[in-house]
Amino acid sequence: MSSKATYHHGNLRPALVRAAMELLEEGGETALSVRAAARRAGVSPAAPYRHYADREALLSAVASVGYGELAERLAAAHPSPSTPEQLTNVAIAYVQFALERPALFRIMFGEPCDHDNDDRVAATAAVSAYVRSIAQRTFPQADAEAMATAIWALVHGLAFLHLDGKLDTTAPAVVGERVTAAIQALLTATSTDTRATAPAGVVVNVQPGDSPA
Repeated sequence: MSSKATYHHGNLRPALVRAAMELLEEGGETALSVRAAARRAGVSPAAPYRHYADREALLSAVASVGYGELAERLAAAHPSPSTPEQLTNVAIAYVQFALERPALFRIMFGEPCDHDNDDRVAATAAVSAYVRSIAQRTFPQADAEAMATAIWALVHGLAFLHLDGKLDTTAPAVVGERVTAAIQALLTATSTDTRATAPAGVVVNVQPGDSPA
């Protein structure tokens, strides 16, 4: 059975996403269009519109796959981080993912989310929940939502600073050292601020690796 015939049985959608991701990896965002994806998938230029209304819809589908891959990478670093060391490993995994899949990473965060794409909504929600759980376990005294935003902003900023050539990316070890230093700076500042503002008589939770004052 030909590939085109197979597509009529419901495989066109994933085939187009695969084609789009290949184009993205090979030539960046400018190489990706609905027509180019159709050509790569071996179907007519009109065929993709049965599933994707426009280029933005196809990009959103690609982004949802990227979020899923990112979630898997973070979980592989640690499924439920609760210590500074585990948080650091997750942060390094996040930045390394961005460096290994730069075009995909930019699509994931540089394009507006299509709220009609259930896969993308679910994938982004999963990553957000993962980061929030890190904040709750690692910084139990802090506001979880605010701390999750701070953690994500720091790590995401590090990812783009490396991607845009503002920080050294000559070797994975160099990247890891930079990310580790940034996370440690956050942990030190947070620990110091918490102890300084604690009311008299209140015992402040000391994070693993810290030395009680």
